[in-house]
Amino acid sequence: MTADFGHDPEAAIAASAKRFSNWNRWGADDARGTVNFLDAAKRSAAADLIRRGDSFSLSLPFDEHGPQFGWKRRVNPVHTMTSTGMDTAEQMGLPHGLSVADDAVFMPLQCATQWDGLGHCFDHGIAWNGRLARETVTSEGDLVTGIEHVAAPVLGRGVLLDVGRALGDDGELPDGCPITSADLAETIRRQGPTSAVGRGDILLVRTGQLGRARRGVLAGDGWGAYAGGPAPGLSFETLGWLHGTEIAAVATDTWGVEVRPNEWPEAMQPLHQVALPHVGLLLGEMWDLDELAADCARDGVYEFFLAAQPLPFTGAVGSPVNPVAVK
Repeated sequence: MTADFGHDPEAAIAASAKRFSNWNRWGADDARGTVNFLDAAKRSAAADLIRRGDSFSLSLPFDEHGPQFGWKRRVNPVHTMTSTGMDTAEQMGLPHGLSVADDAVFMPLQCATQWDGLGHCFDHGIAWNGRLARETVTSEGDLVTGIEHVAAPVLGRGVLLDVGRALGDDGELPDGCPITSADLAETIRRQGPTSAVGRGDILLVRTGQLGRARRGVLAGDGWGAYAGGPAPGLSFETLGWLHGTEIAAVATDTWGVEVRPNEWPEAMQPLHQVALPHVGLLLGEMWDLDELAADCARDGVYEFFLAAQPLPFTGAVGSPVNPVAVK
């Protein structure tokens, strides 16, 4: 599980950005990136993958017990009741004994299971499709590629590559383990033909790290360094594979998709720096894949219908999501 792509991150990022760019592939006004690969025909075909009707939520709970600890102002959701069962109809000014409960939530949009939108990362001040970042995302939000533009189309064929189970010890990869293109190909070989990855697919990569972190929580040790610390993840080298397969999106069970520490000293998410503004690839983080993975291992079927639409927060650069896989 090693890759050699040079010692200079600036040069590697620049070369990969040029080689794997999808700029203008869908026109100068595009706001969807690789989600364009997931068209109506792909969605219709994916519906045929529902055979048993069993469904799996791939989301973490959205509550105060999540993995965030305040880094970059990311905190866990704060749920507040604005009216409760203790409030009477008379207090609410409602007729014939009717009373209601309401609530509100404060949370960063990327604090738990979520999508990174195309406006989340830039490369030297350049956003998706070659736009200037300062003109694309302002204090008013993402004016061009807001997450609302992909609120409808992100449902189709999902494919799970359980790299942790295929190549790890006891179903998990160790922190700091890079997943290479060869590792993805070997996982596909071991899992069989239902794991083939192609145009328009939503790829899910399980490392096993979330399950390991969850055991720490249950043991009373908290989440540890799950949010932003060392983690298994995709190698920078996989950019060519991700681009070449023409997938619509990729999501993992880790905080940041790519291996951490990153593969260069002092680097910070170099795969993001190419994948979002140049490839236009939607990235999903902190997805709970364990229950689905166990089912796939039992029946040997690693493809399924997946509904994973972001919430249409206008101008947002990311969104919480409750992905649901149906087999």
